[in-house]
Amino acid sequence: MNPLLTALAALLPSIGVGLLFWFAIRALVNADRTERQAMARMDAAERDAELAAMKKESPPTV
Repeated sequence: MNPLLTALAALLPSIGVGLLFWFAIRALVNADRTERQAMARMDAAERDAELAAMKKESPPTV
């Protein structure tokens, strides 16, 4: 067998597993980023709703 093909056959499984690991970690990081953005939007909406409720309930100051 050609030495180049032998070396490629030896390295190919490691490269494949490395690529699978990279894709899995990338998916986890992207999911975490998306979740953090959604939580920030939800927190901002909740904060705005609380401020609006406080303004509606508080008597006007003189």
